[in-house]
Parts: sequence; structure tokens; C-alpha cells
Amino acid sequence: MWKHVSEDFWAENRASKVDQVNDTVKAIIEQVRKDGDKALIELAEKFDKVKLKSVAVSRDEIEAAYEKVSQDVVDELENAAYNIERFHKMQKPAGLWLTEVEPGITLGVKTTPLERVGCYIPGGRASYPSTVLMTAIPAKVAGVDEVIMFTPAPANPLTLVAADIAGVDEIYYSGGAQAIAAMALGTESVEPVQKIVGPGNVFVTAAKMMLRDKVDIDFPAGPSEVAVLADETADVDFVAMDLVAQAEHDPSSACILITNDPDLPDKAWAIMEKYIAEAPRKEIIEKAMNNSGYIITTDMDLAIEMMNEIAPEHLSIQTKDPLDTLSKVRNAGSIFVGPYTPVAAGDYASGTNHVLPTAGHAKTCSGLNVMAFMKTSTVQYLSREGLANLAPTVETLANAEGLYAHGASVSVRDVGDKE
Repeated sequence: MWKHVSEDFWAENRASKVDQVNDTVKAIIEQVRKDGDKALIELAEKFDKVKLKSVAVSRDEIEAAYEKVSQDVVDELENAAYNIERFHKMQKPAGLWLTEVEPGITLGVKTTPLERVGCYIPGGRASYPSTVLMTAIPAKVAGVDEVIMFTPAPANPLTLVAADIAGVDEIYYSGGAQAIAAMALGTESVEPVQKIVGPGNVFVTAAKMMLRDKVDIDFPAGPSEVAVLADETADVDFVAMDLVAQAEHDPSSACILITNDPDLPDKAWAIMEKYIAEAPRKEIIEKAMNNSGYIITTDMDLAIEMMNEIAPEHLSIQTKDPLDTLSKVRNAGSIFVGPYTPVAAGDYASGTNHVLPTAGHAKTCSGLNVMAFMKTSTVQYLSREGLANLAPTVETLANAEGLYAHGASVSVRDVGDKE
């Protein structure tokens, strides 16, 4: 089960299966477009075996959810929410900054939050209230006016409690591609959103990709991945459990160890195998391990080069000088540095975001952050003197490009030549 692989194997193994579900997703999108709430109710019965009277979650249902969740869990959700909010506040840019770059020429950027965004929260096997906090809180920190959430029925009470703690404004019952369609297109009950964020299965990912002409999305975020970069100084117990921890997410999860220590993979597997034998999520982990493996390299520079090519969602660095290793990493969704930084800390409590690009998309995408919920406008403010200084450049280049009205829009202001 634990096998030697190449970085190419891992890339091929985790390749997107979106194309295989496109026909199904197209039909679902069209059904929601045509029938709205009725489609959501029919699809909930078909896929989730739940008969809904309404897709909207009432305040009474949220209050009832609190009765089903122990107070200590509520307290720790609130603690995690505080940490997530604190970290994401550090990311928030100034609403407007202006700088006079030379006399009469003032330039800047105005940053504006989106008005309405949607968070998709998976249900069933992948029902994670922590993802509610990770998607909704950054949106609220950004200043988004309306944050809505979709999750399959019946909702995990923890999910509803987390949504309340995070300040979600509207909650709806629906999962899969139909939830994405409802947020993108709108229904009788749901006003469409400007952007959809959150992880999901292959149907959710396909729907997000298909509806990008209607709504902005975060990035493809599929089954969890972890890569551990370890040398001969790594603690084998730490390595083994960081790998297993991500494997228990989903049968499609993928884990990889890259090391220059030829003995580490076998030692780690002995610990993993012992844990898996009695693990509550044994079946899921065993299937995930079929997508997983290890690479042994001659030196750590080569290991880092391979890691950058893989571009994992989560990267754990367990080397002699982890900060030096960190300086050489270019591609990873979230990086966990040193032996006492388990990936699970970022999943729940440190405050960084766990909604991250998967399947190599960390080469070009950032994880979810405050700026994902904001847009920027450049600002320029010229005085008469400032325009006079720029006039020769603008008029000369405009005329050279044959855009004579551009030049005339400057000359008509009669600011004269710069001194």
C-alpha cells in the first residue's frame, strides 16, 4: 500500500476528473436555472434523501442546533473564530491610499469589499464546521455586506452553530452542483452572489468552473493533500501522523513524503500501519493511501525542487534548518514549519486559512484570504501642474499610436508645456 512513487505519478493520480461529470453537472445547472427552488427541493430528495419544505434555514433551526452541541465545543469554535479573525485582520489593506509621486501627480489605490458572496460548505462525510469559519470570517473582515452559506440537508448542528458564530447572514439547504448553480444564478429564495468560495467534490468543482461567466470563484479546491519534506533529523512519529491526519479526510486524499533518508519511509509506514489498523476512519485512510507514496532523493535541494513541482496544498517542513528550507519553497498552499507545527493546527486553530488550492494549482493560486473578497481600483489625481508635466508624454505616444483624440483630450485643457 505504501509505495515508492515519482512526482509524475502523484500528479497523474490526482488529476481532475471534472470532465467525467460535466454532462451531469450541465443538466443540474439547467434544472436550477429553469425551476429554481423547486429544483433544489427535488434534487435534495434525489441525492440527499431529504424532503424539504423550504430551502431557507430558519432562526429557530439555528437555535435548536445550539441545544445539540456541547458548550465546550461552542467555546472552542469561538476561540478558533477569534484566532482566524485576528490573522485575517492583519491582511486587510487600507481602504484608500494616495501618494504624491511628483508635484501635482497623486496616485493611489482604493480597495472596496464585494457586496454579496456565497460560501459552500460540504456535508455528509466531509462536514466541517471549521470550513464555515474559514470562508465566512475573512469575508466579514473584508467588509462584505451579505455573506450567505449553502450546505446539504440535513445540516450538521455544528455547521449551523459555526455559521452563527461567523456571522453568516443567510443559510440555505442544498449541496453539490445545484447549490453552486443557485448561488450563481439565483432562485425565488436566493439572490445571486458575486463570488463563491469553499471546497467541494468533483461535481461542485465542475459547477464552479462552468459558471465562471456568471460569478467569480476562488480556485479549484478538491480533496485534501499533504506533502512532508523531511530529512534524517525528522521525528518519525511526527512525520507518520501528519501523513495519516490528512489521509482521513477523504478516499481521494493524497499524501506524499519526500526525504533524503532512505530509512524514513519504512519507519514511518510501520507507525502509520499500526495506527490505521484501529483508526475510526480506517476505510477512508486505506483508500487514500492508494493515492499516496514516498520519494527518496539524494539530497534536500533536489527534494525541494521536486516539492516545488508538486505544489502541494499543505506542506510540512521537518528538516534540520526548517527556515532555510522555507526560503527555497516557491509553490505550496500553506506551509507548516518545524516539528511542532502540525498541519492540524492550521486546519483549526492557528488562524491561517485552510481553504487552499489543490492538484498543483498552488503554482498559480493563493489560498483564501481577505483580498479574495475585495477588489481594487487605481486612483489618479492630477493638478494643472501635474498634467502639464505629463502632457508631452501622453500627446506624443497617443499620436504615435494613431489615437489622436487621446492627445486632444489633453491639449484641450491648455495646460501648456512643462517647465
